Amino acid sequence: MKLIRAKDYNDMSRKAANVVSATVILRPNCVLGLATGSTPVGMYKQLIAWYEKGDLDFKAVKSINLDEYVGLDAYNDQGYRYFMNENLFNHVNIDKSNTSVPNGMAADVEQECRRYDKHIADLGGVDLQVLGIGNNGHIGFNEPDEAFEQQTHLVDLAQKTIDANSRFFASIDDVPKQAITMGIKSIMQAKAIILLASGEGKADIMETALFGPITPKVPASILQLHPNLTVVADEAALQVVAQKHPELF
Repeated sequence: MKLIRAKDYNDMSRKAANVVSATVILRPNCVLGLATGSTPVGMYKQLIAWYEKGDLDFKAVKSINLDEYVGLDAYNDQGYRYFMNENLFNHVNIDKSNTSVPNGMAADVEQECRRYDKHIADLGGVDLQVLGIGNNGHIGFNEPDEAFEQQTHLVDLAQKTIDANSRFFASIDDVPKQAITMGIKSIMQAKAIILLASGEGKADIMETALFGPITPKVPASILQLHPNLTVVADEAALQVVAQKHPELF
């Protein structure tokens, strides 16, 4: 594990964008695994800025998104296809036909999950997977469970996740209760992973996930086993790690 401590959210975003941009520059036809939520927004803004300066070229890049809410289509402003268009795809020269988000409106969710797994395999896997971490340790929408889910699957969202996501909706009753998410196996097969975290609200789970027991009750703990994991987090998110593992800093 490579641990990069940033001063604040903006510094975290720049440092994370450096990792992603290096992948794009070194492998122009790379496959990026992308994440949504508030944490990577700053990173996407930095990538757009570098693209506008002429420093980055996304025309041959392919992307795979981690997850999508069930019941939200590509035009819903709370859906993840919409999020990616608004926060990255509409602002760079990526070919949208090379971008993939699970179909939350699929009539047959199981078939959609198998299609998504095959699509990832057909692309040759993910070169760099971007991850955030939930307050309960979820990555993608892989929630705490009795076993690690291997493949893309339908998940019932934990109440903590629903509560956390309610800030994006007019009412908690509007928050979808299910999602399609890439599984742990798909995530762990990425050639490289970058985990982002910001804010003191993530401080406890970061220490638990990165230094506690590896258990499906803390899905992100599996990342301890990945051979090429980079963690980029600000001081607030790393305060418990710094207290318990000062030798790392």
